[in-house]
Amino acid sequence: MAVKPSFKRGRPNPRAKKQGRTFTSTRLQDETKDLDIPEETHTEDDTPDDASHDASDSDLDASEPPVRPYNSLLLSLQHAQPPNADRRKRRRLNRGDAERGESPALSDREIAVDGLQPDEEVLEEVESADHDEPSELDDIDQDEPDSTSQSDPFHYHLGDRDEERLQNRISALKDNSIVSSSAKPRSGGSVQVLRPTTTGSSGDLKLPTSTLDPDALAIKSRFQESAQKVLKKAGDLDKDLAEHIFTYRDTMFASRTVKNAARIRKLTCLHMINHIFKTRDQVLKNNARLSKLGDGDVPDIRDQGFTRPKVLILLETRDMCAKYMDAFVEICGPDQQENKSRFQDSFVDTEPKFSSDRPEDFRELFEGNGDNDFKLGIKFTRKTMKFFAQFYQSDLILASPLGLRRTIESKGSKKAEYDFLSSIEVVVVDQADAMLMQNWEHVDFVFDHLNLQPKDAHGCDFTRVRSWYLDGNASFLRQTIVFSAFMTPELNNIFAKRMRNIEGKAKFLPEHLGVMQSSVVRVKQTFSRFDSAKPANDPDERFEYFKSAVLPALVRLPRPAEGGQGVLLFVPSYMDFVRLRNHFATSTSTESLSFGVISEYTDMPNARRARSHFISGKYSVLLYTGRAHHFRRNNIQGVKRIIMYGIPENPIFYQEFVDGYLGRSINEGLVDAAETHVRTLFSRWDMLKLERVVGAQRAKKMVMDNTGDTFDFL
Repeated sequence: MAVKPSFKRGRPNPRAKKQGRTFTSTRLQDETKDLDIPEETHTEDDTPDDASHDASDSDLDASEPPVRPYNSLLLSLQHAQPPNADRRKRRRLNRGDAERGESPALSDREIAVDGLQPDEEVLEEVESADHDEPSELDDIDQDEPDSTSQSDPFHYHLGDRDEERLQNRISALKDNSIVSSSAKPRSGGSVQVLRPTTTGSSGDLKLPTSTLDPDALAIKSRFQESAQKVLKKAGDLDKDLAEHIFTYRDTMFASRTVKNAARIRKLTCLHMINHIFKTRDQVLKNNARLSKLGDGDVPDIRDQGFTRPKVLILLETRDMCAKYMDAFVEICGPDQQENKSRFQDSFVDTEPKFSSDRPEDFRELFEGNGDNDFKLGIKFTRKTMKFFAQFYQSDLILASPLGLRRTIESKGSKKAEYDFLSSIEVVVVDQADAMLMQNWEHVDFVFDHLNLQPKDAHGCDFTRVRSWYLDGNASFLRQTIVFSAFMTPELNNIFAKRMRNIEGKAKFLPEHLGVMQSSVVRVKQTFSRFDSAKPANDPDERFEYFKSAVLPALVRLPRPAEGGQGVLLFVPSYMDFVRLRNHFATSTSTESLSFGVISEYTDMPNARRARSHFISGKYSVLLYTGRAHHFRRNNIQGVKRIIMYGIPENPIFYQEFVDGYLGRSINEGLVDAAETHVRTLFSRWDMLKLERVVGAQRAKKMVMDNTGDTFDFL
């Protein structure tokens, strides 16, 4: 990486100034000529119209060079002031502007000089918080004590670490030398905790979480009142999570529900805002300390990463992003919110879309603005919260996996731009189960680009960069927090390979009793196990079993005219759906069966037509995909029998099919309860799905039983 660590983001180096080395903007421009900075580009989703404000301004602006020509004007104004002048921020919002969510007008002092129009983003560069000027002491919490106690998780995790302990833990993680323990949390279920093996000292910081209070969690004094409101109604779940989240331990929580979502969201936001402001105050105080030093020895201060963004939140929809921002505003309580009205226009949708008969998990995900292509940068100062900040000027980035990937892979760019992810210290993934219904590859792509060595300097002061960033070990100090409604192999992969925190990691799992136990409708339910030697062979083995054991019985069913058929064939995977659809259309063994299809790619008119023909009996079989049900929750009538080609990932689907589809047919007199039947295919690799339907204890017996491969329940 050909960079020169001496240049800054449009301002003199405080320590270089003490040594008589003040750089002007002309010098800075000369030094940046060797950097390969891409041209400004816009993707299709970056059009600056009203519908996509965030796509244009929240982009990382990969073409923005570290220094702009207007900096010379700023520096000239700066040097024109008296030596002891109090150089405060020039841009202030009055209260009226703040209430309207508008940006302030430029003052007379910022009017164009020599025909140059003042650039708001240039002014923002002078105000960067991770490298804020030492003169901005008005932005530091003056009443905040120095956070140097080893009982403070922030200082313990990111402060002046014992290098020997740090290297020992990193080596243990690289060698997969870990110690595991299990416990029963207060809120139920189980929690598995894994820590790197250490020698000489336990090295684990424990917080008194039996009764949550801001002091016990080392919350900054300015957020104490807000923290009291968040923690006032803390229950067992909050105490269980706080023990791991606030000690910077990686956390996988697989028991997220609509009811507990708001609680865990506020608790996590409290931790993130505390981390952001402690990082910011530490940098500003060190800036002030360096500015007072003489020409003697300068202390070795390591308090920064390569770039400013420190927290990344991956979310599925804009509506969930708006809920997170409400939580941040509630906790932070900023005096001013720049671009707030613009954020409301782009992310908030209060129009009701669905009736109350839709499932609550469906309404939580899709009721508001359900767009899943977005990215948003947030910048904090002591009194201001700015929406739509440039990524390199942001403290916090909220994005969907799709939106962030499109930003990194912007069309027309000379090279992919992901340096803004190089110094992320906290990652939160919420509603991971919903992301599984999209393209999970987007999530893997984002994690692949976290904490990589940057390609350009971006105004970094390398003398202030923490040692583990320079050594390429930043991922070992990154905290990763994932919330999901259930556990899947993809999430297990995140837990095993992406969570490599030196503080350890914790996995919360619920105690599965099985949704089958709570079914209202009592019908015969059969689970058929087929042999599958390897996960890679599972799709082929499943298809062969279906053709040999299930399809012949399906063909022998009575015709619709005789009161038979009405078979709903549920297929979780779209690839399996295509294989079955082609087989039904071309095989001679299925010539007597008429069938329709509804997938996530079926348009609404064709879907309505298929459902109508299925109700009337024109279609004997209806092929239905898991993602189609996830996105639409179709109310399918006329179902008399159900064949599940695979167990649905979401156990709620299974209950909706039995109680909803079959229950309605029974209540309407279309079929007698004794004639209905649910048959489900599974293999040993479906263990996680199976235990959510039949219960953990039954699932183990069904997978390991050698006496038979068919299990009937009523």
